[in-house]
Parts: sequence; C-alpha cells; structure tokens
Amino acid sequence: MTRPLEPSVDHRVRVGAKRRETTRVRLLQSALQVFTNKGPEATTIDDVIAAAGVSRGTFYNHFRTTDELSLALATSMSDEVLAVVDPVVLTFADPVHRFSIGTRLYMHTSLRYPQWGRFITTVGTRVAARGQMIDQHLKRDLESALVARRVTVTDLLVARDIVMGAIFYGIETMLTEPTHEHHAEQLTATFLRGMGVAADEADAIAYLPLPEIAPLRGPIFSSLPARRRKGPAVAKKKAVARRGVG
Repeated sequence: MTRPLEPSVDHRVRVGAKRRETTRVRLLQSALQVFTNKGPEATTIDDVIAAAGVSRGTFYNHFRTTDELSLALATSMSDEVLAVVDPVVLTFADPVHRFSIGTRLYMHTSLRYPQWGRFITTVGTRVAARGQMIDQHLKRDLESALVARRVTVTDLLVARDIVMGAIFYGIETMLTEPTHEHHAEQLTATFLRGMGVAADEADAIAYLPLPEIAPLRGPIFSSLPARRRKGPAVAKKKAVARRGVG
C-alpha cells in the first residue's frame, strides 16, 4: 500500500506564513481598540495580549514594544488608505491637483473612519507619517510641482511640512472642534495660496469635485465601521455661492 505523500515544505511554509500574518493582523486590530480606549501612551503589552487572546510569547514573535506596535499599526492603516487614494491621485496630470486631491481624500477618509483619524493624530506625524508612504507620495508630487514651477516654495521639505502639518492638524480639528464640512477644502486653498498659487486658481483647485474612491477592504479597515460620506463633490458650488460669484 502506497503511503500518502507528506505535505511539501513549500505548503508548510505558506500555511505558517498565513497563520503568522493572521496573528499579526489580530494584534493590530486589538491594539487599535485598546489604543482607542486607553490611549497609546497608557497601553501595555498585557492590555494588547488580553484583547487579542494570545500569549506574551506570541506578541514578542511580532513586536518588541508597544511603540513598535503603534508604528506598525499607523503604517499599515495609512498604507491601506493610500492603496485606494494614490491610484486616483495619479489620474491627475497636474502635480498641484495631485497633492491637493490627495490631501482632501486623506482628510475626508479620517471623517469616515474617525477611530483611525483619532489614532493617527494622537501618535503624531513622527509615527504616522515621517518616512512612511504618505511622506513619499507627497514629496513625489511636491517635487514635480517645484520642477514645473507650479509653486513658489523653493525647498521640498518646507513644502512637505506645510502640507503634512495641515493634514494632521486639520484632521484633529475636524474630529475634535466645531467646524464646517469644507474645512479640508478651505485649508487646502489657504496652503496653496501660501505656496504661491493665485487665489482664484487655489480656490478652484481646492474645491474640485472629489473622485469616488474604492471601499477600504484592507485587513484593519475592514473591521471598522464607516460613516456615510458627505458631499464634498458639491464643495465648489457651495464655495462659489459663499463668495458671491455668479
């Protein structure tokens, strides 16, 4: 009688890798819940492993500290957002349009997923942005705008800091302070003027109808409730009415 073939090494490796990734995602999802309830600074490893239902050894197989976990969570969630935002951004030829649309889409996504928005503003740009994909994509489009002389800021990092600061502080304002539904658009128009774009053009760019983006189906966002998107697509009409332009 022929003995059944044992599973191949490749199969065992794939199964092990899938199991490891499943555990890592569970730790990240659990961390987000704990961070939301206690704040990243007050969260301990014991809090996370209790929420995830894993052992301390399993935690250390993936992360050494809660700071490392926080960085991994911020990176994973931002990358999930950019995976659907950047393909839309890249459909625009003008680099000023690209980073303006990208800024607004990122900010409006934080309103749809306020748990994520509160997390990234709590950990700050050092964890959530510096050196991450959002930083790389923003510098890509800003550099193109500088080369094309579409903006008058002469230093790439200065331009990056202007926009990145607006994104993160703006998200925090939209989530924690009374404001209006077009805060992101007014913020975008203001930093465009500050970067040398003429006022009328800055307003026109900032209030372009926002394209629809695909649903966020990544492993972290798929576990989160999403608020219904409001209507930034009609932002320009409302802005024109406010300015009294016929």
